[in-house]
Amino acid sequence: MTSLTLVRRIAAHPSIVFDALTTPDGIACWWGPDAGPVLLAETDVRVGGRFRVRFRMIDDTEHESSGRYIEVVRPSRLVMSWRWSHGGDAEEAGEVSRVEIDLRPVDMGCELTFTHSRLRTEASRASHEQGWNGALDKLARHFAGAVPG
Repeated sequence: MTSLTLVRRIAAHPSIVFDALTTPDGIACWWGPDAGPVLLAETDVRVGGRFRVRFRMIDDTEHESSGRYIEVVRPSRLVMSWRWSHGGDAEEAGEVSRVEIDLRPVDMGCELTFTHSRLRTEASRASHEQGWNGALDKLARHFAGAVPG
């Protein structure tokens, strides 16, 4: 098993970023590694609640992930199980991993620390790192130039 951790500065208050991480409209603005659209976003943001997100990449492939919320501490922490329901990394098919997102207020917004753990192989970790980097870059761009708070 292996993991990855990514950090981004986001030009928005943690509560606003938390909403972008947990609401269907917010998810539609950033989920997926490239400019392809989010096709479906369902969330039930409570411990034990489920999420499901389906997106299309610019190469026309579709991917869907789903899981359960394990920890919800608005606006500072979100922990969820993660699995590919459709598409995704073949090495992770049928496997459940863990995503942890921590938001910390800083000058001009917040610092987001994103950890995806319990990935099976280094190749899978590298693939997820590339995907999450693209998605988190979109999230940061979404709030670029916004007035924090």
